[in-house]
Amino acid sequence: MFVSIKIRYFASLKELLGRSDDTLEFDQEMSVTEVWGGVSKIPMPDNTLVAVNMEYVALDHQLVDGDEVAFFPPVTGG
Repeated sequence: MFVSIKIRYFASLKELLGRSDDTLEFDQEMSVTEVWGGVSKIPMPDNTLVAVNMEYVALDHQLVDGDEVAFFPPVTGG
C-alpha cells in the first residue's frame, strides 16, 4: 500500500526547519513520531502539538493515505 501525506509546520517549528510544508510518501504504516524523523534530523521539541486532519492526536497515531499532519510548538502565555 502506497501512502502520501501532507505535512505542515507552524510558528517556531517552521523557522527551525526552514520550510512551511513537506509531502512524504511511504509504503508502510507510520506514526506521527516516525514522520517527524523522516523529515527532520532535528529531534522533535518537547511538548510539540500534533494535529491530523485538524484534530489533535497522540504521537503514536498511525497515518493513512491523504492525511494532513500539522506540527505546532507548545503555546505559552503570560
